[in-house]
Amino acid sequence: MTYPLIDAHLHLFDLVQGDYHWLKEENTPFWPNKNIIYQNFNEQHLTVNPPFELGGFIHIEAGFDNKKPWREIAWLESHCQLPFKSVAAIDLTLNKNDFIKQVDQLLHYQSVVGCRHILDEQAEEILQSEDIQYNLNYLATKRLSFDLQMAVADKNALNLLVNLLKNIPTLTVIIDHAGWPPALPESKNSGDNKSKETTWRNWQAAIDTLSQFEQCAIKCSGWEIIDKNYTIEFLEKVIGNCIDTFGDKRVLLASNFPLTLFNQSYNSLWQTYSSLNVTSDQLIALTSANAAYWYRLTF
Repeated sequence: MTYPLIDAHLHLFDLVQGDYHWLKEENTPFWPNKNIIYQNFNEQHLTVNPPFELGGFIHIEAGFDNKKPWREIAWLESHCQLPFKSVAAIDLTLNKNDFIKQVDQLLHYQSVVGCRHILDEQAEEILQSEDIQYNLNYLATKRLSFDLQMAVADKNALNLLVNLLKNIPTLTVIIDHAGWPPALPESKNSGDNKSKETTWRNWQAAIDTLSQFEQCAIKCSGWEIIDKNYTIEFLEKVIGNCIDTFGDKRVLLASNFPLTLFNQSYNSLWQTYSSLNVTSDQLIALTSANAAYWYRLTF
C-alpha cells in the first residue's frame, strides 16, 4: 500500500536571496554541525521511498527576511511546483497598527495559511506583552493559524498561553515539535536524570492541558534538536503520548527538514515513521490527512 505524504513542517533555503541570520556560524544557535544545513535546499531534495509518495508540504518560515516576511512567500510561490501552504514569519511584539500592516501584506499571497513567531526562551516575556491578545485575535479574524514553538513544560509560559486560548477560542494553534519534550532520562545526552524526569512529567501535564482546547493540534518533529541520538523508542513514546491526549485527528508527523539531516536522511525519517505501531488509517491521518485539514491544503 502506498501512503500519500504531506510533510507538515519543513524549510527550504535560498542563501543568495534570503538573510538566514541564524544559519551563520557566528550567530546563535551555536550548533557544532550547523555547516551541514548551510546550503540551498529546494523541492528536489525531498525524496522519499515507498510506502510514501510525497504529495505536498507545509513550509514553515526559516528566517528568510523577518522584517519583510512576505519576501520568503514570494520566493516560494515563484519556485515551488508541489502543492504547498506557507506559515509566514510574524513579529507578535509589533504595535497593533504595524502588526495589521504586516499581516495584510502577507494575505496577498495565496499559500499563506498561518504565522509563526518563535517563542522558546522568550515565551513568558512575549506572551505577557501588551499587544499580544489583540495581535493573536487579529490572526484569528483573518483565518490564519499560529504555529506555537515553545517548551510547554514551562509552567509560567503555559499559564499565559492557556489564558490566551480561553480568550481567543477562534484562534487555531498548532504546537510545533511536540512542545519540546525533554530527552528521556535514560538517554546519554539527557543530563540530570531527576531534572529530566520532572520536566517529562511537566510536559505530559502540559500537553494534557492543551489537548482540552479543540482549537489546538500538535505536530511531532524536531527530534534531532531535542536529542541528536534519539531512538525509535523515544519517538514512539512522545507520539504515543500525543495521540493518547490529542487523539489521532489532531496529531501531525513532520520532518523539520533540513535539520533532520543532523541525525538521518529525509527518507530515513519517514521510513522510521512508517514502522510506528499504528493502524493504516492512523498512519494516513498522521502523515497526510491531518496536515491537509489543519493547514487547508488540497492535494
